[in-house]
Amino acid sequence: MGQSKWLKIIPIAFIMYMLAYMDRINVGVLLPYMEKDLNISASAAGDIAGIFFVGYLILQIPGGILASKWSARKFVFILMILWGLAAMASGFVQTEGQLKVVRFLLGVAEGGVWPAVLVLLANWFTTGERARANAFWMACLPVSAILMAPLSGILLKQFDWKMVFVIEGVPPLIWAFVWYFLLKDKPSEAGWMDQTEKEELLKDLKAEQAQAVQSEGYGAAFKNKVTWGLVLMYFLWMTGFYGYTLWVPSVVSTFTKDSATMGWLTAIPFTFALIGMIVNSYWSDKRLNRVQHVVVPLLIAAVSMVAGQFVSSPLLQMFLLSVTAIGVYAPYGPLWAIPTAIIPAGVVGAALGLQNAIGNLGGYFGPKFFGVFKDATGSFHAGFYFLALALALAAVVSALLGKGMKKNKQPQIKHKINQAK
Repeated sequence: MGQSKWLKIIPIAFIMYMLAYMDRINVGVLLPYMEKDLNISASAAGDIAGIFFVGYLILQIPGGILASKWSARKFVFILMILWGLAAMASGFVQTEGQLKVVRFLLGVAEGGVWPAVLVLLANWFTTGERARANAFWMACLPVSAILMAPLSGILLKQFDWKMVFVIEGVPPLIWAFVWYFLLKDKPSEAGWMDQTEKEELLKDLKAEQAQAVQSEGYGAAFKNKVTWGLVLMYFLWMTGFYGYTLWVPSVVSTFTKDSATMGWLTAIPFTFALIGMIVNSYWSDKRLNRVQHVVVPLLIAAVSMVAGQFVSSPLLQMFLLSVTAIGVYAPYGPLWAIPTAIIPAGVVGAALGLQNAIGNLGGYFGPKFFGVFKDATGSFHAGFYFLALALALAAVVSALLGKGMKKNKQPQIKHKINQAK
């Protein structure tokens, strides 16, 4: 299969979602400054960071359907404009309440992007290519943190936190037009693609769709017990994942008073996270083992989080923060291979939609309760114990779900709309 689609689609989608993920990273870097300027508690700061995920829930399922029925390209274009404006609006707020409203609206706009891009990738990449396409695209998560944490720190030396929000809201507005004019929804619309390559790809996609299992809908997913196990596992993981991601900069800020240095130091754990994602996914594919490559990293993250509360050296703390980052991010690749192995093909698409939609609410509870514990105790310790417990429980649920993989090893072909949800 030709390489033109890999070079044309993946980089544009990568940068697009990297800019989206920036809004979940920069708020963590700016939290200490927001707390001081708005005179808010750590609990309120966690609420501001986490309320994004309440809005994020709204378009998770409708977004995939709309992208499938209408146009993923046009839908994401509109969402990029809306989230860029919402991100910039964060710099004009005057109160805690206003900031919560803007962050909620930002979550609504960004919530439709993930399912829409999955629709786009399903239109362009065969089942055998889709795992790699998703992996290359999802690598934008730690890369965004590596780049944006230092950038936010550098900008804080020149501007206040409000102006940083405004400045970092501009790139999505620009990239929206790059996305709109360079991407197409389907290979048949791509004038840049070699005709032979296009015909071969369309033939392969058509053959897959002819064999695809039709979705049984969300009613069947709601009745499937394993689906709710996946939802619980993802909720617990996202609680630890975003609680860690959004509060790490605040921990690092205790090492230094210089915002630029804080930004560069914050990038270190996420650099190791990227390496961990790549190595763990490769190793999981090589061993054809998914569960161990989810459970073990989560347990490592939980243990290193707890261990970090018993050391005082900034060097040791940074080391343990980096180990935690590896454990928290590494499951991303192998995790998504588990649902298709333990849930019937006609249910799996809807199950993935519920898993992503409801599970992401952990992104609210993690930062929120971390802040609550910080207010109650005056330190980060209790918050990290809470996040470690969430990750450990996620590992336990994953191990229990993994037992179902032995009962269903037959490969399943997902309907392309199911992939999107």
